[in-house]
This record gives sequence, structure tokens and C-alpha cells, in this order.
Amino acid sequence: RVGGADSGGGSRGGGGLGGAAGRWRGWGRPARRLRDRATCAGRPRRADPARGESPGAYAGGGGVGMRLEALNRFVRTTEPYLPPETLERPRRLLERATRRLALSGTHTVVALAGATGGGKSSLFNALACAELSPVGVRRPTTGAAYACVWGRSGEVADLLDWLKIPTGNRFTPGPDSADQDRLHGLVLLDLPDCDAVERDHSLEVDRLLGMVDVMVWVVDPQKYADKVVHERHLSRFRRHADVTVVTLNQADLLPAGDLERLLADLRRLLAADGLDGVLTIATSAVDAPAGLAQLRARIREIVGGGRAAGQRLAADLDLVVDDLAGLVGPPPAEDLVN
Repeated sequence: RVGGADSGGGSRGGGGLGGAAGRWRGWGRPARRLRDRATCAGRPRRADPARGESPGAYAGGGGVGMRLEALNRFVRTTEPYLPPETLERPRRLLERATRRLALSGTHTVVALAGATGGGKSSLFNALACAELSPVGVRRPTTGAAYACVWGRSGEVADLLDWLKIPTGNRFTPGPDSADQDRLHGLVLLDLPDCDAVERDHSLEVDRLLGMVDVMVWVVDPQKYADKVVHERHLSRFRRHADVTVVTLNQADLLPAGDLERLLADLRRLLAADGLDGVLTIATSAVDAPAGLAQLRARIREIVGGGRAAGQRLAADLDLVVDDLAGLVGPPPAEDLVN
């Protein structure tokens, strides 16, 4: 089992919104903060919601922290006037950001997601250099994800507990993994099938997709245009291009000409989903070492950058702000500001 102790830091008082929430003036000021797209940097400190502290105060001092502060102010200021359902999504984001930023800031959670038969588990095992996740007919009918942790596994136990990964599904990479040091901090998940017939499985996929830092979508030549993947999932994450990778798996089954044609069509579909420019890679866990190496290199780049958690929260904030934009008026004229 991957076990260990909490890696979060201590909390501090006086940094949250508390009584200060009602003192900001004008819709324009928080609106401008909400639209700030900078990403956070540094290791977050733990916020204490029970003391009125918001996650933004401890997000490393970058733009995401400021935007979370602004969103918290918006919620606290408008809750007497707006219907509860209008603020439900912002509240959920603030709660999730509080938890994620309180957990390990040195780990990046990357999820392999996709439909039945796409080869997620084979790709997961190939990246881990070990047979960790059952493949094909050997995989049990379960809605549980599998996790592989690069680095000291004890540091990430609380993060895996928050993700609700079963103890028996937590692993470390095989001894032949050549990227042990360069992938230090990676938490790789193999999710259940997103098109599963069992509703519980689909709900588990949705839950985890709402929590992970990076999404690697695994599609195959037969189902790369599947409506479930594009309409129910990819189009929902139209703001998440910076934390999304799409792989056309089982590339070894296609002639070179057909592969390029399918990749071009996949990119067209992704552009229609709002994900124009997302990295697409042809992969195979059987006979396409170049594609697997490219995917591994991209994951290594993401983990090494240490910004994925902040980028994910920034994209989530973008979606929430899109929903709230109609409620925010223009900045007040300078001569009207007291």
C-alpha cells in the first residue's frame, strides 16, 4: 500500500476574507481579478475555512490565489441576493480548491481517461513499466481507479485518500522504469471507462475528472469520434487546453497514411469541442515506442513545471466566470468612485 503522513503546512489567521469580504467596492474590481489568467506558483499553505479563510490566500501568491479570493468575495457578498443554485458551482470550486491546495503541492495528478476498449490500462502499464492495472477481459467489473506514484509514496497518502483511490489499487512503478527521478511527483491514474453502462462507474469518472490536475484522453481508431467522449466530456473542458493531452492509441493497427488522416480528423473534432491546439499524440502500448516516448516526455514536462494544479484551477475559474459574467456590471466611472 502507498501510505504516509500529511504533507500540508500549517494554517494562519487573519489572511482570509472574514469581515473584509464586505469592504470591496464595485463589481468591476472583483470582475477584473476573476478574469486575471495568471497561474499560481510556489507551494500553497493550508487555509482554514472554519475561520473564514479562503483558499486564495494560500495559493502561492500568484494570479490563481487572487482570483480565488475574488470569487470568495463575490459569493459572500452576493449570497443574500442570488438564488442558491446560482452560487452552487462557485462554492464547489472554492471547497475543492481549498482541499487541493492544502494537500501536496509537489505532486501532479495525471488521469488517463477514455471509453471502453481504448487501451487506457495498457498505456497505464506501459508508462509504469509494470502490469498494475488489469487489461481487457481480465479487468474486473469495478468503478474504481488505479494509481501509480513516482517518488516517495508516503508523501502522497492524503492526496490519494482525498481522491478516494482504494488502498489495494495504489502502486509504485516497476523497477525497469527509466524515469524514476525525472517523473518524481507524478501520480498517474487509470480511470474507469467513461462510457460504462453502470451509472456508478460513470459518476466515479465524472468525480475524478473534476479533481485531477491533468487529463490524458485515450481514444482509438474505432471510437475516436465517439459522442460520449466529445459531447459529454471533452467539450465540457473547453477551457482546459493547457492541462489536456489527447492520444490516438493503437496506432500500430493503422497504415501511415490512415494514421495521419485520423489524426487530422481528431484535431478537427477537438477544435469543435473548443480545444483547438491541444497536443495530440499517436501511441501504442504494443509497437509505437516513439509515441509512448513523446507522451512520457510531455508528462515529464508537466510534472517538472510544477504548475499543473494551478493551471487546472485557473481553467475551472474561467468556466465559473463564464457562467457569472452576465451578473457582473462594468467598472464604475472614475468620477463616481468615492
